[in-house]
Amino acid sequence: MNPAKTGDTVRIHYTGTLEDGEVFDSSEGQEPLEFVIGGGQVIPGFDAAVTGMLPGERKTVTIPAAEAYGEHNEAMLMEVDRAQLPPEMNPQVGDQLVVGTPDGGQYPVTIFALSNDVLTLDANHPLAGEDLTFALELVEVVGTKPKSSLVGLDGRPLGEARPGGLIMP
Repeated sequence: MNPAKTGDTVRIHYTGTLEDGEVFDSSEGQEPLEFVIGGGQVIPGFDAAVTGMLPGERKTVTIPAAEAYGEHNEAMLMEVDRAQLPPEMNPQVGDQLVVGTPDGGQYPVTIFALSNDVLTLDANHPLAGEDLTFALELVEVVGTKPKSSLVGLDGRPLGEARPGGLIMP
């Protein structure tokens, strides 16, 4: 058995907890999470924690906020006039809303604070600023992502030896 490495597709069971022991996410009772190590599909610290594990191995790691969802960024707080909300809405601190952008996009925000006139919205990820602990079990290494899906004029993957000993980059 080879250890998991960058480029491998892996399947992993996990339980994520906060400092106080609260579970914020888990694959328990579900299919294992499948992702490519280094593929940008999970937080950087999760990639790093799985790298080097062997199938069947279990471990617990704590990922600092900087390697998870980042530190809480005060620049991501914004104030909105409460009059912009529908009159029937009764917002509470902690409520999540979706805010539209000028280009038609949307992103989630959390009500951070409110007064009679103003809501303070937080566009940070809800787990920003949190160190995250994960109990991990590597279920299997499914395979390695090919180095290139591009092919040459002869139909062979780039980087493969060609007649005459040439290797195309």
